[in-house]
Formats: sequence, structure tokens, C-alpha cells
Amino acid sequence: MSTATAPTLSTSGGSGGRGDNGLMLRLLRAREAGIALLIVLVVLVTAVNNHHFLDASSLQQLLTGAALIALLGVGETLVIVTRNVDLSVGSVLGLSAYIVGDLFKYHHIPTWSGFVIGIGVGVVCGAVNGLVVTALRVPSLVVTLGMLYVIRGIDGVIVSGDRIDPTSIPTSFTAVGYKNLLGIPWLAIIVAVVVAIAGYAMRSFRASRDLYAIGSNPDAAALAGVPIERRVFTAFLISGALAGLAGALFLALHTQIDNSGGLGYELSVVAAVVVGGVAIFGGSGTVVGAALGAVLLNTINQALVAGRISAFWNQAIAGALLLVAIAFDRWLSVRVTKQLQSAEGAHREL
Repeated sequence: MSTATAPTLSTSGGSGGRGDNGLMLRLLRAREAGIALLIVLVVLVTAVNNHHFLDASSLQQLLTGAALIALLGVGETLVIVTRNVDLSVGSVLGLSAYIVGDLFKYHHIPTWSGFVIGIGVGVVCGAVNGLVVTALRVPSLVVTLGMLYVIRGIDGVIVSGDRIDPTSIPTSFTAVGYKNLLGIPWLAIIVAVVVAIAGYAMRSFRASRDLYAIGSNPDAAALAGVPIERRVFTAFLISGALAGLAGALFLALHTQIDNSGGLGYELSVVAAVVVGGVAIFGGSGTVVGAALGAVLLNTINQALVAGRISAFWNQAIAGALLLVAIAFDRWLSVRVTKQLQSAEGAHREL
């Protein structure tokens, strides 16, 4: 993958000038504000035809439905900004959910350990992805696509036709999936906290900003002393850990699991991340934008259901938004690069 380097390198807080950084921040904020406005418009238009769409239960369902995709989107964002991609997140989610459910069913583990074990499963899968990509220098698209099928196959062997039912899961664990705090689902609160922490880290810490530098220009990042392999490995590790946590939360939400858990999630996650403003070519984007992208896609899905429109349109709309977002990001990158180069040339003449 390739992209223009001038506008995106600055988002990392690296070598870009203050003008570059300010311009890109304004563009990203405008993109996120636009997505938030679009979410509100979809909700209002749908509510005109179906007044129940604004009911508390409907809004809670909207947030809950977007939560897991948003959580997976946080890890995916870290990977994509480095010019990589993780297509194994759905399979990791499914494997994590079943292993945790199996341990609850046959070994009666403590409630808290279910989340720890889920994260641990994801860390192992993320470490394998990261090692193959960085140590063997295999393209991440190939590695994670292969891992998608490998993990799904391992999941199928472990499940072997079995199914974890709700009676096997402790109520203290499933409470995370259905309880609310002041009308806001616990699941949405947990994901919002993760998004807030990740967003702060991406803005404040040098290691996180290095990810943007890598995605903007790997050669320049290497010359600047950025430990590229270590940073990319860490991004895959975090993506795997969050996918493992999402598996535990998936089990808490649905209270049952078989070998189909998380099937197809990877495409929904990539679509949400890119629609949310994370450049598929790497180097720019935020986890907040990715979370808003997840909410937007789920809002559209719920709006179609409320309008009694075929669910197949949801996939068509998501695909169309993905194509538009990629084309827009590319056009914007080229346009901003030309503007910055013109400004730099004028400054030199002076």
C-alpha cells in the first residue's frame, strides 16, 4: 500500500510542521463531526416513520449492537494506521467466546477469570499474527486471512458439534451483557471507556504516535529511529487482546456460543473503521472515528429493520460507504499534499 506522506506524517506528532498537524486535525474532527451528524439524521428520519425507534429500549439495542464492532475497531485502527490489516478478529472473537464458555460449563471458573482468559486467548492469536508479519515479513493481508481460517478450523475441532447454552453461564457474567447504568448498557459503557483510553493514548504517548509515522512513511520512520517491528507487533498484540475481550463480552451478551460465533465480523469491523475516517492506506485516523463508524453502520442496519426493508440492503449500503470512504480518503490525501507542497514552495520563495 502507498499513500502521500506529507499530510499524514504530521498526525503522529512526528516531523510534520504545526500547519500540517493543525490541518489534519481539523480534517479528522470535521470527518467525525460529519459522521455524528449523519447518525443523528438517520435516527430522526427513521423516527418520523417509526416513533418507537426513539424508545429507550431501541436506543439501548442500537448502542449494544454497535459496541462489539466498535471494540474490535479500536484494535483494527491501531493495525491499519501502520499500513497493515487484521482479518482474524472475528475468528479470535469466536474462539475466545467458546473457550470461556467451555470453562464455565465444565470447570466452573470464577466470573472475573472469564474476561482474563478471553483476553489471554486473544493475546496469543495476536502475538502469532504479529510475529509472522514482523519476523517473517509476510504481508498482513495474507497472514491474517490465513489465521482467520486456521483459528476457525481450530474452533470447529474444539467445538465438535457442542454448544454452550445459557444455563452454563453464571448470571454474574451475563449481567454485563444485559444490565444498564442510568439507561446506558454496561456493554456500551465498557467499550466507551476502552475507546476513551485508546484515544487518549494515541494522542499523548510517543509509542502510539509512532504508529502514525510508520503508516505515513516507513522509511522515514526507520531513519528517525522508530522501532517499526516492535510497534507493529504491539499493534497486532493489542488487536488480538481486544478481540479476545470482545469474545468474552459476546458470550455475556448472547449467553450461548457455537462454532459460528463472530462469523463475518472482520468485514464489518474494517468497514466501520474505514467509514469512520481511518485511512486504509495508513497514517491517519482515530479510534473515536472508528467507533462512530460502527455506530453509523449499526444505526443504518436498525433503521432498515424498523422500516421493514430487506436486510440485504444493509450489506449493500455498508459496501457502498466503504468504497466512498476509501475514494474520499485518497482524493483528500492527494489534495492536501498538493496544498502543503504549494504552501511550502511559496514559503521558500519568500
